Amino acid sequence: MMSTAAGQRPARVISIDAARGLVMFSMIFVNDIAGVSHKVVPDWLRHFHGRSGMTFVDLVFPAFLFIAGMSIPAALGGRLRAGEPVWKTFLHVVVRALSLLFIGILMVNEESPGPDMSGLSPDLWTTLMFLSAILAFCSLSPPRQTESSSENRKRWPWISRILRFAGLTGLVVLAFMFRGEKGQRIISLSPFVLHTSWYGILGLIAWAYLVGSIVYLAFRGSALALLGCMALLLALYPADKTGAFDDFWLSRYLGIGEMLGALPSITVAGLLLASILPPSGSLTVTARLRFTAWFIVGCSAAASLLAGLYGINKNAATPSWCLWACALTALLWLGFHLLSDIGSVHPAAKVLALAGRNVLLAYLLSEMLPGLLSLLRADEWYDKVGNLNLAAAVARSAGMAIALLAATVGLNRLGFRLKL
Repeated sequence: MMSTAAGQRPARVISIDAARGLVMFSMIFVNDIAGVSHKVVPDWLRHFHGRSGMTFVDLVFPAFLFIAGMSIPAALGGRLRAGEPVWKTFLHVVVRALSLLFIGILMVNEESPGPDMSGLSPDLWTTLMFLSAILAFCSLSPPRQTESSSENRKRWPWISRILRFAGLTGLVVLAFMFRGEKGQRIISLSPFVLHTSWYGILGLIAWAYLVGSIVYLAFRGSALALLGCMALLLALYPADKTGAFDDFWLSRYLGIGEMLGALPSITVAGLLLASILPPSGSLTVTARLRFTAWFIVGCSAAASLLAGLYGINKNAATPSWCLWACALTALLWLGFHLLSDIGSVHPAAKVLALAGRNVLLAYLLSEMLPGLLSLLRADEWYDKVGNLNLAAAVARSAGMAIALLAATVGLNRLGFRLKL
């Protein structure tokens, strides 16, 4: 049986939370250190530049997609087991994906704001946008350590609704207020235009989550079907590159091979690995280890065989890069699974699992940080610390990642979390 330590959460959930916590730490770290001068930070701490190759930085984003796939059965499966109709669960998935897409579009446009937007400076607009996004999807509940009457508990959902309404209103108002460097808008009504450029990291996560969730709702925990879907999604990549979708209307809005094929295949790979973690915990530890080992070997072998076709390239989302990311993330998860499932839960897994329960909040706070630092006139000092030397840069970025994750853990314990 799987242990249920660490707040009575089963080990299969703790291992996923812990892996997600480490991935989010890495994401905040690499995004922060990317702002340091190239003279200070070596190439291995940056995204790989070239036709074929990768650094550990290129594994952070796909690792998040993979862990998101592993999380889907617990999230959606819980709804289905509680008796929720499939159509209602699917509607929840669509709303969540659209929400992430909307925030992603706003985030992409905030990278090139104009000098003035109805009296708001670019830094203030950016800070308010992220703050509105956090409020728009927040959920409040009584702190765990406090006891409250049933009447008090009823007030929390109403407070959550008020804050979400304020956040959504703020996002809409800020979207209409936006003016880019060349006067472009995010939204125009006459005629209706939604300026996307691209969908941003959250947008890419949204497409992968949508496809992965549809696959899960269709096939649940059938490992054979999930493996087939993973292969089919990867096959969309070469089909797209050889012109199969050139005349398809959807290709005008999406890179089918990348956004609907390669990246979602990573999420479905996470679903496939999670298929060995049924709620009943019926599989033995040996069986789970054997499945995971073959999964890692299979993905590694396929990645090696396909490397010569399109290379290993994160920006192009090549199949070889996707498969290497799946193999290495599975290896990472396996380490946490061993720490969580054999004997008592390891303290390191507990800490990271706590950090992994509210990662969207941590991510939005990290993206809000540059604009907030600029508003507080602390951006020059922050940059100066990072550019002293490599040790200072690493310490600054690691410290900021730890601080943000600690803040999300604290807010989570106080009953504040994001719920899309």
